[in-house]
Amino acid sequence: MSKPAITLYRLQSCPFCERAVRKLQEYDLEYTSRFVEPMHSDRDVVKRESGVRTVPVIVDENTGVTMAESANIVEYLDGAYGERAGSAGTDTTATAGSVAGERS
Repeated sequence: MSKPAITLYRLQSCPFCERAVRKLQEYDLEYTSRFVEPMHSDRDVVKRESGVRTVPVIVDENTGVTMAESANIVEYLDGAYGERAGSAGTDTTATAGSVAGERS
């Protein structure tokens, strides 16, 4: 079985991360959860992937998008995998999101 193309970096019991999880589940998308260290200073794997140590962070190999912040992730998933995307394919203009306001 192949590895899902979407990876979500997250913390246990993080409400921002759960927001992204709910959206992934809404679109029935397969993804890999990578649980990260609670301490910001120990989140090197997230920093290497996204340039930030905050979570959630999504990496979507289907579209080449890597971004942080749950609001941006939800908006991206709506655009890439929602109804609109059904006829437009993977037509997205998403870029890496700001992490201001979400510090997990």
